[in-house]
Amino acid sequence: MLGRPSLGLLGRIVAIILLTVTIEFAASTLLYERASEFSIKEDEARRLAEHLVIVHRLIGERPPAERPAIASYLSTDRYGVHWQRSSPEPRPLAPELRVMRDQVVEWEPALARSDLRLQLASPGRHDIVVGTLTLEDGTWIHFKMHDLVSGWSLQLNRIVLALVPAIALAVLGGLLVRRTLRPLNMLGQAAERIGRGESAIVREQGPREVRNLIRAFNRMQEQIQRMFADRTQALAAVGHDLRTPLARLQLRLEGAADRDLRHAAEEDVAEMEAMIGSLLAYLGGENDPEPATRTDLAVLLATLVDDFGDAGAATRYEGPDHLEVELRPNGIKRAAYNLIDNAHHHGDDVVVSLAEWPDAIVLRVEDNGPGIPPERMAEVLQPFARLDPARSRNTKGLGLGLAIVQQMVAREKGSLTLSNRAQGGLRAEIVLPKRSAGQQ
Repeated sequence: MLGRPSLGLLGRIVAIILLTVTIEFAASTLLYERASEFSIKEDEARRLAEHLVIVHRLIGERPPAERPAIASYLSTDRYGVHWQRSSPEPRPLAPELRVMRDQVVEWEPALARSDLRLQLASPGRHDIVVGTLTLEDGTWIHFKMHDLVSGWSLQLNRIVLALVPAIALAVLGGLLVRRTLRPLNMLGQAAERIGRGESAIVREQGPREVRNLIRAFNRMQEQIQRMFADRTQALAAVGHDLRTPLARLQLRLEGAADRDLRHAAEEDVAEMEAMIGSLLAYLGGENDPEPATRTDLAVLLATLVDDFGDAGAATRYEGPDHLEVELRPNGIKRAAYNLIDNAHHHGDDVVVSLAEWPDAIVLRVEDNGPGIPPERMAEVLQPFARLDPARSRNTKGLGLGLAIVQQMVAREKGSLTLSNRAQGGLRAEIVLPKRSAGQQ
């Protein structure tokens, strides 16, 4: 199920800054507009009152024949005036203009006797207001006011103007925060490299808290590397100490008179050496210093197959005679050996195949054994996993064979997949991206 996308730390900080600044500017602008709303309307009323008084007096003093010309002369871009004999159809007074009409009459009481009327030119439009005045002879002056700014429009304009610097400040703050958080991004990238087994010392920079975090991260990394180095050294010492008495035991067995006893003891010694080797390979694999080199993988696999065939194990190779790939030869050789050896433990006939895809190399090892139950495929890849009840024969070792294969393949940025064949048996498939190791 997909979750809601979450903002990163930078996005959240920028959002907080923008929200805070926006609320502050909007609130201050609204409060200011509410406080000055009366004075704004009063200014409009005074300008309108002064203009109407002049228009009423000049047109009323002239004879009817001259009044149209005087009305045209008194018209401006904002105020349109014309004289007419008939009375216009009365319209209801808009509630938002009632206050303005009262202020006009209060400022110029003479207009109260002229039956001043104010209406909106069309419902919902506050930029054009029309009105009428009566003259003493019963004729009418019709006027129209353009670009009348209402209180809310003025508030909205000021809010927009106030938001422009607010947004600019938020963007600037976001850039500064991004610069401040850059060391944390570098720290995250370093943690990913460490997860891949690489070393990544991060330069201490940024605020004091971030520098302390980076310093602790670098110190932790050094301690982990020291711990791995100590463990590798201890494993090498243990391996040497264990193999020395095994070698002495092997020499003593050569002089044993009982051939059957000698043969059984030699098999036990060989199994112990194999167990020690697999344990050291698994625990020391992550610190393997082997570099990637150009290797003929086809020849490497064919040689392994011949070695198993010489030992009496039915094994055959299918694939090209030569296929050069850049990889760690010893690691892949151990992985292929473990897969073939594991296949022979559980099957009589083993096929090793190699194929080249456009962007990958595919290595398969297939046997004719009983396979693995699908629900236990993931379990068999775990270290020290033993699935003897699911297989036809008892297996030797510590259960590290497939875990070592997975470890070696992961170093090449490849993948290991196990699946049961339709005709019976297990298929182990390694997919290696071309030049993967060379790109590390």
